[in-house]
Amino acid sequence: MLGFSLPSLILMGGIMLASWLVSSRLKSKFEKYSKLHLRNGMSGKEIAEKMLADHGIRDVQVISVAGQLTDHYNPADKTVNLSEAVYNQRNAAAAAVAAHECGHAVQHATAYSWLAMRSQLVPVVNVASSYMQWILLGGILMINSFPQLLLIGIVIFAMTTLFSIVTLPVEYDASNRALAWLENKRMLSQEEQAGAKDALKWAARTYVVAALGSIATLMYYISIYMGRRN
Repeated sequence: MLGFSLPSLILMGGIMLASWLVSSRLKSKFEKYSKLHLRNGMSGKEIAEKMLADHGIRDVQVISVAGQLTDHYNPADKTVNLSEAVYNQRNAAAAAVAAHECGHAVQHATAYSWLAMRSQLVPVVNVASSYMQWILLGGILMINSFPQLLLIGIVIFAMTTLFSIVTLPVEYDASNRALAWLENKRMLSQEEQAGAKDALKWAARTYVVAALGSIATLMYYISIYMGRRN
């Protein structure tokens, strides 16, 4: 009863395959556009600072952080955190990432509702992530004697699923803001703009796959709970 059924195995396998394909494609896209050097010679840091200035945002700092794919906007201390490669490099990929993260800063400055909702979910998700897997495991093992434990795990997991869903409009909107600014200010050549758009398109798809995977997993746990007496 607690094992994976054939349909669930096929669904999970399909999502895992999609995740791998999208991640691989994203990596190849960023490698490609990292070789497309900007004609304006601006670094990711300079792109970010100009986008913030053009939107009248003066209280956000652009800083460099270690690692790869560590780029993010922190609304708590108002910093645009760019990985070392993005911060220093002068190519279409770096411009796309830098502008995207500034898109989040613009969302924050304009009180974008989806970003506010996601920010409110962050502490809940952080706590949930620490205990969720153990509660779910215990709930499955004790499904017949203490099914309420699994129900608690499902509710907690649902919060992380909600976070994944809310993340989608936040990420797509940030990319749209970034691309609109890059185009309206003529920051990039036609080829560079197309590269930035393509890179951000594939980056957004990783969030879509993650959300679908979370929804599918949530439905699996619900099916275990609903079928516990079968």
